[in-house]
Amino acid sequence: MAGRLVAVLVLVLAAPPAAGAAPYLRLGFDDDTLKWMAKPNGFVWAQRELGAPFTRISIPWRRGELQPRPVVRTYLERAANAAALHQKIVLAVYNEASEAPIDAGSREQYCRYVRGLFMRFPDLAAIVIWNEANSPRYWPQSAGAPAYEALLARCWDLLHAFRPMVNVVDSTASHYDPAAFIAELGQAYRDSGRDRPIVDTFGHNPYPEFAAEDPWATHPDTGTIGEGDYETLIDALTHAFQFTAQRVPGASWARLWYLEDGFQTSVPPIFERLYTGRENDPTVVAAAGAGRSQASQLTAAIALAYCQPAVSGFFNFTLIDERRLVGWQSGLMYANGIRKPSFDAYKRIAAEATSRAVDCTKVMGAPVSTGP
Repeated sequence: MAGRLVAVLVLVLAAPPAAGAAPYLRLGFDDDTLKWMAKPNGFVWAQRELGAPFTRISIPWRRGELQPRPVVRTYLERAANAAALHQKIVLAVYNEASEAPIDAGSREQYCRYVRGLFMRFPDLAAIVIWNEANSPRYWPQSAGAPAYEALLARCWDLLHAFRPMVNVVDSTASHYDPAAFIAELGQAYRDSGRDRPIVDTFGHNPYPEFAAEDPWATHPDTGTIGEGDYETLIDALTHAFQFTAQRVPGASWARLWYLEDGFQTSVPPIFERLYTGRENDPTVVAAAGAGRSQASQLTAAIALAYCQPAVSGFFNFTLIDERRLVGWQSGLMYANGIRKPSFDAYKRIAAEATSRAVDCTKVMGAPVSTGP
């Protein structure tokens, strides 16, 4: 298997891209560190060096809220400071399932709240409506896809009435049978008789089933849709929305973003004191080195995303490790800000993608499309 991973790294070196690649792969990180920093310069410069100009931060919303609390206004001010340094900001507004806006009244409150955020920060790159709506952690299963479709529709209308060029994004998780959820979402959309879209970009979090899983792995029997299950995801979206007013991502409309992905690393003994608790994934990999590592997996994952015709965004979760070992140690920096050996590997593949130098005919698992 080590030889196979080395082959992937070799195959993504400079060569003419396949015709099916998206014209531009947006690279970024999901990391709330930015909203906690009064001066985000160092954070922004690290992402700029990596070639990742997008940052997605989370904004909490509670039922009944119509205006952002003082702490949220502070988050927005700090995000605006980063935007002034030419960082492109994406906001994801959500909470736990118990706070989900599943009825007409709370939907209206939520969407007006989101519109208020956009009015305060009009230069946003995108707004993500809730998070992983097929996950019971974030969305009540009893409400399901119909309530999420209604939320997307109302927010799309309010936001586009304010600014037609806004980018409204949905969010699904790799687990919890996203294909079935998307089918129900499409049926709810059709049943509504709606003649306008509900999203401008489809968002999906194609996490692997475990840290050491290859990015191109497929999951025909588990219901998971990871990065290697691209065709399954596109088929699900096509069956759900084909011949409706909601466009389906493809080579001619590359509007599928991988909003979260990541490969957790082990913690070197010298840094163990920075972390708390116990690691909950026994398959964590080294940051770099021979064989499977975060460096090799991220290189393969970004190359694969670049070569999937409908994909135009890839966000790594996170830039800086979470300190809780039950959380995610998938950043490119340890918890103290020291760079991992995978930092430079990310920078190299990001440069390859930006310069359109990835040969998609040789990237493992990548579909090659020359059609519309």
